[in-house]
Amino acid sequence: MFGDLSRRSAIGKVAVVKIGLHLLLTMKAGSNVTRRVEYSGLFPSPQTLEREFMETKSLKTMFERMGARVTVGGVVPRRLPGIDIRVDGHGEYFDIAVEQGDAVEYEVVDIRPQIRHLLLMARRETGKQKFLCGHDERHWFVCAVPGASVSSVEAAMEALQPREVRGAVQRRVKRAKNRLRRRNKAFIRQGEWFFVPAPELNVNPNLVLKNEPISRGRGGNSHLCQYVFRAGGESVWVCPQHPEGVTEDRYRHLLRTDPQAGGWNWRQMMRDATVYARGRVSHPDHQSVVLGQWHRVLMNTENLAPGARAVVFLD
Repeated sequence: MFGDLSRRSAIGKVAVVKIGLHLLLTMKAGSNVTRRVEYSGLFPSPQTLEREFMETKSLKTMFERMGARVTVGGVVPRRLPGIDIRVDGHGEYFDIAVEQGDAVEYEVVDIRPQIRHLLLMARRETGKQKFLCGHDERHWFVCAVPGASVSSVEAAMEALQPREVRGAVQRRVKRAKNRLRRRNKAFIRQGEWFFVPAPELNVNPNLVLKNEPISRGRGGNSHLCQYVFRAGGESVWVCPQHPEGVTEDRYRHLLRTDPQAGGWNWRQMMRDATVYARGRVSHPDHQSVVLGQWHRVLMNTENLAPGARAVVFLD
């Protein structure tokens, strides 16, 4: 049944939104549905506004199929360009904000209502960007996807797995339907983090850190690990103003030259280290997981995606 639905979803319905001076809608859903609506102009006529309404309604239909809401519009104060998860009186919704003069098409290339996921593609003259939109545990999310050939939800989910995770999946997970689950014999996933069992690891207890945060930077909320061990990497100083960390020399320079820098809640961490975790891992947006043994910690591959900067919402 899932295979039949997968094939139908791949050829069934495609919604396209092109924003700038021209707005294009294509909706492939049968002969009784309008296939193409196209208009242009800085000062739209009533007929144009009506067509825009129909276009927005069609895109909303695609998101509604997976139980979500979406809005599309220009950039205004307190609304950054890109794809965001926002909240109003009815709950969370997807918000697509486009800068003036940015001629971009947004196309839903695959949708899987059963798991509440869809694959969205942004097409510009400079290239294509792909985004996995869906629901994970408690909240809606959007994640930029690497890989030019990705054309399905399943392929997008696989592309977000780091190489080490894919290798563990090939060795330990025999059934294809289990390879993308949040928990299988190869890994446990919480949000953007994968935890791969490392039973051979021997750790000096004196080097174990307690209640240690792991973060992808860019201001995202940290996941808190009960026990962490780090090997290698570069020692950096991290604070809300510098979430990706600064070197020791840069840290000392900021303290000397900026009177406010001393109150920035600095924390010393390791950048690009090999990280292992054990015990409880918690995050306000995700169900806590408990790691009974040491697991290697790996972040998904969103940072490799060309559309990563277009994602406004941070986990």
